[in-house]
Amino acid sequence: MSAVEILESSQPPQRVATGYTFAEGPLWDPSGHFYFADVRDDKLYRLTPGKDAKFVRKTTNGNGTTFDLNGNIVQCEGLGRRLTRWNPRTDEAEIIVDNVEGRKLNRPNDVICRSDGSLLFTDPDKRVDIKDRELDAAIWRVAPDGLVHLVVNCEYPNGLAFSEDERKLYVANTRFLKYLHEISFDSHGNVIGRRIIGDMTFDTAQGAPDGVKVDALGRIYCTGPSGIWVYTPAGEKIGLIPCTETPVNFTFGGDDLKTLYICAHSSVYTLRVKVPGLPSAWHKAYLKGAQQ
Repeated sequence: MSAVEILESSQPPQRVATGYTFAEGPLWDPSGHFYFADVRDDKLYRLTPGKDAKFVRKTTNGNGTTFDLNGNIVQCEGLGRRLTRWNPRTDEAEIIVDNVEGRKLNRPNDVICRSDGSLLFTDPDKRVDIKDRELDAAIWRVAPDGLVHLVVNCEYPNGLAFSEDERKLYVANTRFLKYLHEISFDSHGNVIGRRIIGDMTFDTAQGAPDGVKVDALGRIYCTGPSGIWVYTPAGEKIGLIPCTETPVNFTFGGDDLKTLYICAHSSVYTLRVKVPGLPSAWHKAYLKGAQQ
């Protein structure tokens, strides 16, 4: 399958915002707008289609984002070595977690919310000076009661996404060896297996595994060398979506979840695809509430 079969048309990505130092943390709000971070400028922005991006919050190296089940934005703040929660309606913010049993987190990178309200986040360690590291690189889970549990240790975990049934977690490994791997869970959430499903290590083009998302057919999209790589659930590469600028992260958005909002280093782009992405846990809750 080629990119032409994945995309709605042959048009290249359309740039909708530019002038940033390192655009990241894309997040679609089902009420009709999109959030993204400028990591190195410590800012979070909101972008409504057809309008200019608006600054909404100061962060500390804010990166990956997700909504919790109440519509609050949870964000990884790398240099702050913490996970925070921000209420966009009241502008109130709080720290969710910055340590595990008294040991500081390294540099939280990306986060996702499970349907039960728990939060899974990646915490790579290699960009923290070895004398300041207190934990190994890992994926952690913050349970609804606030307790923090180790999911797995990883080499350099970055972006992550669930399969529709949440029995599989797809995780990008960004540095050194560059690959996408799959972690499998049993019905109780215990890890029962892991495997590499996409190896980009030997592709010398610019770009690395980073942002990960899943579409309604279960296909896994992952940024990588030359664009966004698309895999079947079995791990077969079926296409490459070329991008105007090296992509860092992306999300599915729009009313039909068929618009890719792509964060590159300096800009944000949009691109239409044929198959919608999976709705987030908050998106499902929002739509359910709207129907009641």
